[in-house]
Amino acid sequence: MVDVVVIGLGPVGATLANLLGRAGISVVVLEREPAVYPLPRAVHFDAECMRVFDAIGVAPALAEHCRVSPGMKFVNADGKLLVDWQRPEGIGPQGWNSSYRFHQPDLERILRERLATHACVDVRLRSEVFALDEHADHVQVRYEDLSCGALREVRARYVIGADGARSLVRRMIGSEMVDLGLHERWLVFDALLKRDWNVLGEHSVQFCDPARPATYVRGVDNRRRWEIMLRPGEDAARFAQAENVWSMLKKWITPDDADLERAVVYTFHAVIAQRWRQGRLMLAGDAAHQTPPFLGQGMCAGIRDASNLAWKLVAILRHGASDALLDTYQQERYPHVSEFITLAVELGRIIQAVDQDAAARRDEMFANGPRRLQSLSPRLGASALLLQEAEGGAISRQPTLADGRRMDDAAGNDFLLLTRGGAFSAAQCEAARAAFPWPLRWIEDASESTRQWLDTLDADAVLIRPDRYVAGVARGGDALRNLTASVGAALGVAEAPVAA
Repeated sequence: MVDVVVIGLGPVGATLANLLGRAGISVVVLEREPAVYPLPRAVHFDAECMRVFDAIGVAPALAEHCRVSPGMKFVNADGKLLVDWQRPEGIGPQGWNSSYRFHQPDLERILRERLATHACVDVRLRSEVFALDEHADHVQVRYEDLSCGALREVRARYVIGADGARSLVRRMIGSEMVDLGLHERWLVFDALLKRDWNVLGEHSVQFCDPARPATYVRGVDNRRRWEIMLRPGEDAARFAQAENVWSMLKKWITPDDADLERAVVYTFHAVIAQRWRQGRLMLAGDAAHQTPPFLGQGMCAGIRDASNLAWKLVAILRHGASDALLDTYQQERYPHVSEFITLAVELGRIIQAVDQDAAARRDEMFANGPRRLQSLSPRLGASALLLQEAEGGAISRQPTLADGRRMDDAAGNDFLLLTRGGAFSAAQCEAARAAFPWPLRWIEDASESTRQWLDTLDADAVLIRPDRYVAGVARGGDALRNLTASVGAALGVAEAPVAA
């Protein structure tokens, strides 16, 4: 029996398997397809995702294939700017750029290469799962080996469905989808430039034209993407034909400028599964939630799922934490991803206004100037693992420490307690450590970036979880002891290990 079976080897499944594999968790990954899908799908991820990829050990290799994005503009049919979303192009407070463009096959290849370095991870391609039989202490996963037709099985303590929008695991859980109110068909086509072309610049552009809403995305290297909304009743197959695609693009680009790589119709959805867990079965990524692409947060949400879930599975499987810890997964992630989807739906209504009167009313809303959109950074939903009244649930900054290391490198896979130098006595430190039943890395740091962050938090110490979210902050020895004791009790570990 293995610790975890991950169903699906897309970016979310591969990220989760890597996070578990680095901690020595035995994993079997079951993937129906024989190889990485060669065409582009997701095209954006953010600084938080890059921190997860850095934890896996692939950030430097991945960065070579990425392009920093300056942001997105929303313009109406007359070219007037309605919404301006500028993304800082320098290194941000999380230690990475805020927005990256990428080519999904590159990411998946890099993640799979990293998986191959983990002896405890077994990837089985061409494996189609057809049954999940739950037992008291394990799940029996039955699947077909599509290479030969043989029926096989594997037993696991936990099963994670990272198996996409049509998730088998979600059907087995019996979880219905909560409809957040957006379902529209869009034609997505990717082009490969054959010569210099920069008509639309470096920003992504949302063309809020009621005659035909459209999106332009500046991809990596010579890749460019357009998305065009289809009207009800329009024939998707006909619109996807090359001559019709070029007809819709002719005001920007022609076949002399680029080759059409693919054209496909997607229905953009805004939905969240009601339940993400049943016993030993859990959902992640599109199996748990789907969002319109107007914020570029679809894959990002799944990567956050993987990061949240991975350390909790490690806590249970390696450190003796209570199985009830997994109940915090949906508690924390559901409200968080809901905020992103809600904003994406709101922006979708701006973009997809096809009635002329509605579009005129929309434009009037921005008569005094464009809306300046700021990147969302919501807190996680309330759980026993977070002190909500003291910055708990916010994504942490990543200061550069006085010894030159970045904070995440110093934290490794563990909780990190970052404190001002000399803020606590030896007795206070010992009491705080004794109250925490998990390997705890404690760093007293005198760097300017740490001081500024702690000043912002009005704290002497910040406790950071393995997924880089703030568990809580403390000022003074008693508060520090209460912080580690509260979070430690929520982990439900019977005995405290030796502190790191």
